[in-house]
Amino acid sequence: MDKRIASLAEAVADIPDGATVMIGGFGGSGAPIELIHALIDRFLATGSPKNLTVINNNAGNGHVGIAALIEQGMVAKMICSFPRSADPRVFTELYLAGKIALELVPQGTLAERIRAGGAGIPAFYTPTSYGTDLAKGKPVEEFDGRPYVQERWLKADVALIKAELGDSYGNLTYRMAARNFNPLMAMAAARTIAQVSHAVAPGGIEPEQVITPGIFVQGIVEVADPQQEEVLNRADAHYPEVQA
Repeated sequence: MDKRIASLAEAVADIPDGATVMIGGFGGSGAPIELIHALIDRFLATGSPKNLTVINNNAGNGHVGIAALIEQGMVAKMICSFPRSADPRVFTELYLAGKIALELVPQGTLAERIRAGGAGIPAFYTPTSYGTDLAKGKPVEEFDGRPYVQERWLKADVALIKAELGDSYGNLTYRMAARNFNPLMAMAAARTIAQVSHAVAPGGIEPEQVITPGIFVQGIVEVADPQQEEVLNRADAHYPEVQA
């Protein structure tokens, strides 16, 4: 039952080429920067994993986190709501060059597709996107006189998420706005790895405070004082560091 992982490198060691990876966060809030960077370190050392499909709310900012993952050429496709956010230069350049694919999903639909994946609901209907290019080729049904577009669930091979507290059973809590896509993604992936700011013993989290039950989590790795994407970008940080 002890789901603690000793290192970030060990936490991402089994992610294969071609995997679909959900990465938590809403902008920088709840983004598992250290897990993402550990995945980049593995790629630079071994050439794997590559050809990833990444599901996130955006396509990265600056040159850290998801943007750095894309910049290394590890990502074949992004599924997201906001490919152009604060500083999306990496994704934009590769997309315009035809080197990365994009599936654009409205934010509420993205959240519900992930939730459906975790709940075992293969499809649902929403009025969002009806009559737009995003609905082309999708089944449409009428309910109470209004057209609705069918959307399919989203599931992943791996979810990389960030939590505040995690016990050795994998139970998690989140800090403030970090409780965004992270709990949904934990439920929708075959394997969920959480970086936690504080690892505690069983009983260290009051049962009524648990947000993600340990049944949805396969591993936790402690990362004290985690980095924040916005702080790194204000400092014009690059990962890996640019050598002078």
